[in-house]
Amino acid sequence: MSAATIRPARNSMPSSAPSANDSPLRLFFTTRGWTLQPFQQELWQSWQAGHSGLLLAPTGSGKTLAVWGGALLEALANPLPKPRLRWLWITPLRALAADTRGALLSAAEGVGLDLRIELRTGDSSTAARNRARRGDCDALITTPESLALLLSYADTAEVLAGLSAVVVDEWHELLGSKRGVQLELCLARLRAMNASLRCWGLSATLGNAEEALQVLCPGQPQARLLRVDAAELGQPPPVLDTVLPPAGGRFPFAGHLGLGQLPQVLPRLLEAKSTLLFTNTRAQAELWHRALSAVWPEDTDTLALHHGSLDRSLREQVEDGLRQQRLRCVVATSSLDLGVDFPAVEQVVQIGSPKGIARLLQRAGRAGHRPGAQSRLLCVPTHALELVEFAAARVALDAGQLESRTPLRGCLDVLAQHLVTLAAGGGFDPEALWSEVRGTAAFSELQRAEFDQVLDFIERGGQALQQYPEFRRVEQAEDGRRVLTDRRQQLRHRLSIGTITSDGAMRVKFVSGGDLGAVEESFIGRLKPGEVFLFAGRLLELVRLRDMTAYVRAASKAQGSVPRWMGGRMPLSTLLGEGVRALLEQPSTDSPEMSAATPILALQRQLSALPRAGELLAEVLPERGGLLLAVYPFAGRGLHEGLAALMAARLARHTPTSVRFAANDYGLLLGIAPRIELDEALLRTLLDPAGLEVDARASLNLAELARRQFRDIARIAGLLPPNQPGRAARSLRSLQASSSLIYDVLRQFDPGHVLLGLAEREVLDGELALPRLQALLQALAVGGVQIQRPDTLTPLSFPLWAETQKGALSTEDWRARMQRAAEALEARHAAGRRRRRRSDAA
Repeated sequence: MSAATIRPARNSMPSSAPSANDSPLRLFFTTRGWTLQPFQQELWQSWQAGHSGLLLAPTGSGKTLAVWGGALLEALANPLPKPRLRWLWITPLRALAADTRGALLSAAEGVGLDLRIELRTGDSSTAARNRARRGDCDALITTPESLALLLSYADTAEVLAGLSAVVVDEWHELLGSKRGVQLELCLARLRAMNASLRCWGLSATLGNAEEALQVLCPGQPQARLLRVDAAELGQPPPVLDTVLPPAGGRFPFAGHLGLGQLPQVLPRLLEAKSTLLFTNTRAQAELWHRALSAVWPEDTDTLALHHGSLDRSLREQVEDGLRQQRLRCVVATSSLDLGVDFPAVEQVVQIGSPKGIARLLQRAGRAGHRPGAQSRLLCVPTHALELVEFAAARVALDAGQLESRTPLRGCLDVLAQHLVTLAAGGGFDPEALWSEVRGTAAFSELQRAEFDQVLDFIERGGQALQQYPEFRRVEQAEDGRRVLTDRRQQLRHRLSIGTITSDGAMRVKFVSGGDLGAVEESFIGRLKPGEVFLFAGRLLELVRLRDMTAYVRAASKAQGSVPRWMGGRMPLSTLLGEGVRALLEQPSTDSPEMSAATPILALQRQLSALPRAGELLAEVLPERGGLLLAVYPFAGRGLHEGLAALMAARLARHTPTSVRFAANDYGLLLGIAPRIELDEALLRTLLDPAGLEVDARASLNLAELARRQFRDIARIAGLLPPNQPGRAARSLRSLQASSSLIYDVLRQFDPGHVLLGLAEREVLDGELALPRLQALLQALAVGGVQIQRPDTLTPLSFPLWAETQKGALSTEDWRARMQRAAEALEARHAAGRRRRRRSDAA
């Protein structure tokens, strides 16, 4: 699709005025003291022309008013005697819905319109849900899941067919996920009801804008891409300041959470009226909040914690405290990344590398979240090499680089759920729906045989499951339409709608009453009654476990363990990884971060070498009874984990040996015993791109990985019963057992089942990242190899070695072992400096 890119000239106005009278909107801007931007007027024109599109503009630049202004002009030109649903606003987070409603209502009232704007999310009351279903409002703010739920009712078809436009807020958050695929299918259904439907997406951080537009507006050559740079708005770039090691000091090599920088961070927090302090994991947020609480000189009610596992009521209290300027500092995770509007926030602190440019920019935009305001970000490295990551992020920001979000393709479990939704919502004609589904980007390459397999699955469960009534959901009506009429099956399906899969969370409640949130079953299940853990900023003592709920009371002990959540560690983005490698290949002191990193880079060069352009750096290190092989592709933790497993399997096949491995964002390490001769020829054999998929299937226990992936697929596709309202939630172990049973039945009696193939493909393409791994190995095959043989650990290999030691049996504490090894490394560096000084003196 060829999309028109509109770049409004700086300080210029559109060549033609909007066809409708926009003076009420202009007056609204004037009374608020805002400057009407050319891109806002440009979008109003596009809206009135009936166009769809994607608006890319910086955080706080006025995107909401740009797209909502088009709807307001439409309402001014065509007022209705009573509310009727005309505009649908899709938000990725329920937490954004209330703020969005306030902003839309304020603008409507500002131009003299009395519009009814409703919320329809999982938290909505029954009355609000019924009004949304009847269309008794002018605008409806909802989530992708709630939109799918509306489509599952036959009586909503007429309401949704009357829509004028759909707005998708924070499109980048949905793009690249199964939620995005679900929304693509829902939008295709809405367009089938109304061919003139407008669709506009909003985003601040996307590196693949053209592709994102094509996914949002497929087959629409008139769709517009409005891309607005901060410079065009006169908006200053974010100010980045990094906490550097004190004179004569150093940052740790690895294994720390940044708490050692607390003495430098605390004064900066107290200088600002309001600060958001971001961490990358919920566990890290809990620990930082706990550490700050111990030294906070003001009322502790001005310090708060916010992350996605806390109960919604607790999160809302914190958000309200930020709006009302009652809080001086909030420790948060990605739960506050998105567009919740807190204009009072003066400063953002990022603990540890953000692992991506877009995330850094998004978080920086939380400060000064208003047009023309400058964002301020304090970067706090948690270990020495993160200085280089922040330096690389600074370079990328200056160059305007952002990561791409890769759209998902062929998610047949999402398609199966969507077909059942439409069957419950009045039915569908398979031939018409085949064309409708093929019109989406996610299923543009769908084969008819695959579509028919999905149809067969929702009608009878497939060959192996057809004897079980619960899997026979959809039936064929006399006119050939596929329908779902059984009320019990309709209820079961509606309870299952959505693609967000659970990690087996258990609620945490006080024995005396009060819900604190949820922690993973795998963590809480290891605790015994009486043991203490840190959660929701409190030390809690476990009293008992019952019905997937952990009952607790406040603990008197001073310390406790911290929950670990699945998926908590963010991988280094490819863009930032390439930037780090580029800075290591040609180190300079152009930035304060690289100046501060000079000693550790000098130590790396002294003991081994720094990466060279076009070459792969590998280190072979001695170890008692064997050796260590460290390889540094700088491709991110996820890719390195798959590569490490592949290399370990290939090495074991090549030479009888035992291999352990570890990976981080910079590289991977193999611990090999007994010692072998490891040269360039053997290393290239281990990294050979030929036979990658065959080796992956043979050596990486693909069947077990696919079995675990199948659990999420089975839940999305409707094979697993949902949790019933008023009943205890099913445990993760129960869900895994149920899905494993179905998986084994299908493998034995229906090995060609469409969902088995999907599980295997998602493991290969997703968890193992086989296409990216293939590209990496091919690139390494044509480059050089730089093998170094240091006689001790290096700054690059030390963090990898530390990972391998966490589970080792020893009478010595892990932190003590790390400290002792780090001190030995420092001693080598100091000795080297003394030798160089004596040599220079001579």
